[in-house]
Amino acid sequence: MHTPKKSNLFDHLHERSDVEQFDQLIKTPSLLIEKITSTGQATPEGAWYDQVTDEWVVLLAGEATLRFATGEIMELSAGDYVMIPAHCRHRVDHTSKEPPCVWLAVHGDLKQVV
Repeated sequence: MHTPKKSNLFDHLHERSDVEQFDQLIKTPSLLIEKITSTGQATPEGAWYDQVTDEWVVLLAGEATLRFATGEIMELSAGDYVMIPAHCRHRVDHTSKEPPCVWLAVHGDLKQVV
């Protein structure tokens, strides 16, 4: 029998980098759960995310700003979450450096869950 392993989403935050970190926590053919650590990164100018799956994301720490192709701007702080449907074009305009942004993102066909 496999013994469960304990982990913590806030481990390794002291290992800051100029590069956004993506850590896959769970990955199956139909589901991806990842932790994203941002330290001031933003989506490059003119670029948009246009994902093929739904994304539910919660900001666990820090502050961030999302922009949608519709023109809507969404300010997020710790505890805020948002459901982003597949092909909803969006970008990250800002993430805080201190404290770093810690995101938990769930990607998949989430329409049945919402």
